Amino acid sequence: MIDRYTRPEMGHIFSLENKYAVWQEIEVLACEAQAELGKIGITKEEAAWIREHATFNKEEVDAIEAVTNHDVIAFLTNMGEYIDKDVPEGEPKPSRWVHFGMTSSDLGDTALCYQLVQATDIIIEDVKKLGEICKRRAFEERDTLCAGRTHGIHAEPMTFGMKFGSWAWELKRDLDRLVDARKNVAFGAISGAVGTYSSIDPFVEEYVCEHLGLVHDPLSTQVISRDHHAYLAGVLATTAATCERIATEVRNLQKTDTLEAEEPFKKGQKGSSAMPHKRNPITMEKVCGLSRVVKANAQVAFDNVALWHERDISHSSAERVAQADSFIALDHMFQCLIRVIDGLILYPEQMKANLNKTRGLIFSSKVLLALVETGITREEAYAIVQENAMATWREVQQCQPGTTFREKLEADPRCTVSSEELDEIFDPWDFLTRIDRVFDRLEELNFD
Repeated sequence: MIDRYTRPEMGHIFSLENKYAVWQEIEVLACEAQAELGKIGITKEEAAWIREHATFNKEEVDAIEAVTNHDVIAFLTNMGEYIDKDVPEGEPKPSRWVHFGMTSSDLGDTALCYQLVQATDIIIEDVKKLGEICKRRAFEERDTLCAGRTHGIHAEPMTFGMKFGSWAWELKRDLDRLVDARKNVAFGAISGAVGTYSSIDPFVEEYVCEHLGLVHDPLSTQVISRDHHAYLAGVLATTAATCERIATEVRNLQKTDTLEAEEPFKKGQKGSSAMPHKRNPITMEKVCGLSRVVKANAQVAFDNVALWHERDISHSSAERVAQADSFIALDHMFQCLIRVIDGLILYPEQMKANLNKTRGLIFSSKVLLALVETGITREEAYAIVQENAMATWREVQQCQPGTTFREKLEADPRCTVSSEELDEIFDPWDFLTRIDRVFDRLEELNFD
């Protein structure tokens, strides 16, 4: 992922420095486990020496890899040189116990799962932070009237706080899925060439995984099965879709023709090189764009599940790109949303103006029910309401002066709803008499 979208905390997790540091810890833990087990020649003193002297130099590893064309061998060679550097002449080299009975995937797969756990922890905190913001803003805008829209068309009155609340609940579901996906990917495997522990005792795997906070894979091949990784990638994609949903709503509400909400526009910010008046929703557009990357990368993870026999390497190159890019992009998306949603500018007066733009058409559903209650059939009631509504629509669409929807109903002798009842119906708050239940539920939402 390009630096423009890479936050240092997330970028570090997928850096070679971090990967090599995790590799080093796994190899050292494996030596300590072997010393604890006491079945091969390594002593606890040698394991302690390895712990004290193990280190690496990235540039040196890169130089060795340029010759070996094998990253694990290059790393082990470099770390071994540091382990043995201060060993007295003629003494056995402790580095000989490093990677004993292990294969490259024992090291790489366990380390990768550990890195994915690290990265997921960051996304989990991102979700919690944005979720809390959405919940807070929901209560701030609990009574801010606006038009609810379906198919992009005005439907019935609602409050803007419900939008924030809906996002909060969806983020809570994302959080639950991420926690589960984290658990599902927190596995390690140190089981040898095809998972038979032919040259290494299962105790080593159990010891290493326990110290890393991982679960040992109950039956790995040469690799940890990629269904673990695919599940996580799918959850990341779903979370990205939530981000896109929020961003899309802001973009739609910022359109000049709607203008009910707007991204913060900083002092000195420019919207267009050609049109100085422009205030574009560029941050939310970026979120929508990056969402496509995360969602597309989920397909890469699904394709990585089916490997040849006990392992091939077709998954490796793809996931080196896709996993890092998905996490880095999603983390950046959350940083954008946290800033924008926390500071989202709202225009309540414009919301009211939009609510009244259709001259009362948004009250049609209540009129329909009221007519049915007078004793006529639903079909007869629907015809009365629709005929008057379409007449109002035509005038609105053509920007023609005319009577309101209510005035047309009052002039229609077929409409037998009383004036007093129409007063109630044409009050937007009559649609919202039960939203306390919605916000009572939201009050109980937490992101702990």
